[in-house]
Parts: sequence; C-alpha cells; structure tokens
Amino acid sequence: MSNTGLIIEERSRDIGDFLVGRLLPFRKKRMVGPFIFIDHMGPTELGPDHYMDVDQHPHIGIATLTYLLEGKITHEDSIGTHQIIQPGSVNWMVAGKGCTHTERTPQQARNNREVFTMHGYQIWVALPKNLEDITPEFHHIEAASLPKWSDQGAQYTLVAGQAFNKTSPVPVHSNLFMIAITTTAAHTFVAKDNVKGEIGICIVDGSITACDQILMSGNMLVSKIEDVCTINIAANSHILIFGGEPFPEERHIFWNFVSHSKEKIENAKQAWEAGLFPKVPNDSSYVPLPKPPSFGK
Repeated sequence: MSNTGLIIEERSRDIGDFLVGRLLPFRKKRMVGPFIFIDHMGPTELGPDHYMDVDQHPHIGIATLTYLLEGKITHEDSIGTHQIIQPGSVNWMVAGKGCTHTERTPQQARNNREVFTMHGYQIWVALPKNLEDITPEFHHIEAASLPKWSDQGAQYTLVAGQAFNKTSPVPVHSNLFMIAITTTAAHTFVAKDNVKGEIGICIVDGSITACDQILMSGNMLVSKIEDVCTINIAANSHILIFGGEPFPEERHIFWNFVSHSKEKIENAKQAWEAGLFPKVPNDSSYVPLPKPPSFGK
C-alpha cells in the first residue's frame, strides 16, 4: 500500500487446544477504527478427542463479534443466553460494564461424535467512552438477515455497520463496517465513497493486489481510508474488510478487559479474582486472571 499503509502477517498463538492467528492488536497498529482485537480460529478439525471448550471468562468495555466460516459453537453467557452459532450468522455480545461467557462445541455434536472443521474469526469492537459501562446485551443475527449483493464477479455481505449505502441489522454502537467478499472472478474493490474511516483488509483465502504488491492469505493490510489505493481481488478469493472512525481516546487492554481508563481495568482484574463478576448459569468453570511476566509489561 502507500507509505502510511501497514502489512501485518498473521502470528500464531497457542490458546490451549487451539492454535489461532492473531491479527490485532499489533505493536505498530493497536486498533483499526473501533476494532481492537481479531483472532483467526483454524481451520482445524474437531472430533471426539478434540472439541472446543473455552471456559468461563470475563469481558468489559467491548462488544464481541463471532463470525464463523465453518463449524458450530455453543455460546452461553451471564446474561442468560444459550445460542448455537452457525457459519455466516453473527453473535454480538455487548460486554459493557461486565459479563462472562463460554464457547463450546454443541452437546449434540459431542453425542453424535461428529467430526467437522472449525474456522472463523473472534473479533472485539471497543465501545465508545460514554458507553463502556452499559448493561450487557446479546444479539444473534441469522445469515439470511445480513445485506447481500453481487457486483462483477463478487458476492458482498455486510456483516456489521454501514457501507455501500446499506446497514447491517447488528446493533453496533459506533461508526464502523465489516464486509465479507467472495469472488468467482477477478474483482476491483472501491473503498472511496463506499466505506468511511480507517480500513483493514484481511485475506482469508486467495490473494489481492494492492499498489503493485501481491499479498496472499494470512496477511492483513491496514491504512487510513484516504491512503487506500485500488484493491484488486483475485478470482476464488475470500476477503474481510473492516474498520471505521477511530475514537479520540486511547484504549488500554489487559487480557479480556478493554477501557479508556486504566483504573477500570484494574478494578475489573480485582473483581474477577474476587468472584464478583456475574456467572454463566449452571457453569462452575473459571479461567484465572493471567499473571504478568516477571520481566515487566
């Protein structure tokens, strides 16, 4: 991209049973618009000896967006939600002042000893400063409810926010966009006048050409909208484009806690260790607060 652009390679991170690719935050670019965290899950094969079990853990100051390409996950939270997410649909959990949740392979898949591929993205969207302490909410939006359209060899889906004069039903709290694009033929993506704010381009599969550079899957490009040159997407590619207007204040992040206030994060750490967060009904699992490394932050 241009001199102010940034190319981020996916970095592997072990989270126990899964190896995930971390795209955000990155040391040179902590956020893209309000997007502060993106993990790429899989693709990995799950089966009777290896299912997904992410135990009860907390969040503050963000909305989590789960977007699957393959597989299925049962989401349960302290709001009282029990929801199975399937490919193409959106789970949108607004943590606000604080909630907990779990993510597991559905019980029916375990009972049937199913073998399937798990592939998708876990995304955190920071909340505006004045909404960081709102009451937690959960929304599930089916794939059929998301705006979709075709354009010269490409199929667009507006996952969240506003873009191309369309609005997703996901109830976001700031100016943002997330678009999934799949191509059957070479296609040119035009950002100008169609999306607003900073922009990130995640190459899920295939490749793109941007400013005379060919970039393959596993890379993410980041640039401010005014710096984006023309993006040519190769045939048979899958791209996620996301971003929006950045907040005026810096966001701090520790583990699963995000806030403009370091004091709020410290309070959340103490509350989690003291068992003061709301609990997922009928779930006694607990992910302990990680300890900082002895050599400092």
